[in-house]
Amino acid sequence: MDNPVDHSLDLGLVNYTQHPSNTNYIVYRFSDKNRASSFEQELNNHNIWFEKGKSKTQNNIYTLYAIHKKNYKKTEKINFLIEAKYKKPLIPFKILRYFILFFGLSILTLASIGYCKSKEKIKINQVL
Repeated sequence: MDNPVDHSLDLGLVNYTQHPSNTNYIVYRFSDKNRASSFEQELNNHNIWFEKGKSKTQNNIYTLYAIHKKNYKKTEKINFLIEAKYKKPLIPFKILRYFILFFGLSILTLASIGYCKSKEKIKINQVL
């Protein structure tokens, strides 16, 4: 794996890595054009200098942004905001989401009640 930016195994956990030739830079990559343009717009709004490029792999065309490490904290926040803006919910149906939430809370409540009742039984048995 000579270039870590466009490696074949992309798990999608993070979209940035250290620059392959200059360790003072971080490279952000986006395969979605909308995310890339939103990221670029936010970089311009925050007056953060960057270099832009393209990279082709077998499956995708990535838009790359090289940013100096001194701006890492700012760009990390921008990156999270952009990802949150375009992220789809894990469970797409609102009714199913609330059902799972209600079901989980009810199981947790029943488990807490059972735990408290078992403590009372243990105390009663120890007194006798």
